[in-house]
Amino acid sequence: MTFLQGLLSNISTRTRLLGNASNTVKGSAAHLHALASACEALMQRGGEASQIMTAQRALTHYQQLDQKEQLAFFNLLADEYAADPQAIHAAYQAYAESEDNAALETLFNACEPRRQDLLRRLNLCPGGTFELLKMRADLLKQLRQAPELSALNGDFSHLFNSWFNRGFLVLESIDWNTPAAVLEKLIHYEAVHAISDWRDLRRRLDPDDRRCYAFFHPATGDEPLIFVEVALCKGIPDNVQRILEHGEEVPLDEADTAVFYSISNCQAGLKGVSFGNFLIKQVVQELSRELPQLKNFVTLSPVPGFAEWLAEQREAQSVTLSTPLQGFIDSPETPELPAAAHKEFMRLAAYYLVEAKHKSGQPLNPVARFHLGNGASLHRMNWLADTSSKGIQQAHGLMVNYLYQLDRIEQNHEAYTRDNSVVCANDIRRLAGQAEQYFSAEASA
Repeated sequence: MTFLQGLLSNISTRTRLLGNASNTVKGSAAHLHALASACEALMQRGGEASQIMTAQRALTHYQQLDQKEQLAFFNLLADEYAADPQAIHAAYQAYAESEDNAALETLFNACEPRRQDLLRRLNLCPGGTFELLKMRADLLKQLRQAPELSALNGDFSHLFNSWFNRGFLVLESIDWNTPAAVLEKLIHYEAVHAISDWRDLRRRLDPDDRRCYAFFHPATGDEPLIFVEVALCKGIPDNVQRILEHGEEVPLDEADTAVFYSISNCQAGLKGVSFGNFLIKQVVQELSRELPQLKNFVTLSPVPGFAEWLAEQREAQSVTLSTPLQGFIDSPETPELPAAAHKEFMRLAAYYLVEAKHKSGQPLNPVARFHLGNGASLHRMNWLADTSSKGIQQAHGLMVNYLYQLDRIEQNHEAYTRDNSVVCANDIRRLAGQAEQYFSAEASA
């Protein structure tokens, strides 16, 4: 252990003892007062060691707050640690007169809210970055009821986009021999297909035809930021249960397809800080080097929101469904459908994925926005690909394959960024066009 590491460890230990002593203070309001005092002290100039201790003490007090006191603290940051309007006006006037770099720097510094500097100083102590991630996660929970805190949320986002820049991220391959502390976090953070127990986790990590990769950050230790689970297959799969149950193992020399079947963001406090695109592209490169025979890189993705969208269209009487399809949607226990009704379902699904738009002009489906924005194309829709209760509830069992083609990723990304273009297979676009027959004239208009 280096001298600096030893020093920080000693400081952290001493501050935790101080924090434990401070916990004898009665009531969350008292912790709020102590937190406010610690933040004000932190903004004063002092030695690095004392600032580290003060930051640790502040974060310890924050951990004792209930939601009501958290909201009060966030309002304190928004109001008392904002930029000074008089300083901004004075700096702008000076810049307007001189228009030199020194005046521009003064103006820039005047425009930055004091709370950004406070957050940087809170980040000084060991573990501070992870505590600030949790603090922002608390803020996001309050934001809908307190939209006046959006500027504070913007400050967190601004700093995190810098602190979690791709250059700081470390890609790690995770397998069954990875330390248990990390494996436990995979079970906890899995957001797409729940991991039921350690045996289930082993099925996803241990066989030769399985891979898992995660991004870590030096400041957050063994806390993963995002991870992707991969199955190596022969051909492009159309059913996730067969992947999750993992029957017969595919020999590596026969595998021609890498399937990304689960991508999970782990830290709620990093909402809006996008590095999933870097993860997938880097994993594609890693797998291409390891297994050059792989020809296809695809996802097997859920379609959250499709069932809700279709229900809204029916309730608004914007769409008219055939009797067999209505019966299937209302009672999915019997998945048998006549060919015409099956075609009807796939047309409506294609319409949802290609034509249904968010208010931003992007696709309504969030998973589509993610993969299309990363440069993938909508390759194939899969009927009854996820027959779990969650899969039926969110998309009537529908899943889709997004295709990542190394020589087309940038081209697809540019088309999506420029025009919100949904790059998709011709048969999917044709099905989307055929779906208009099910919509009323008013809805089409």
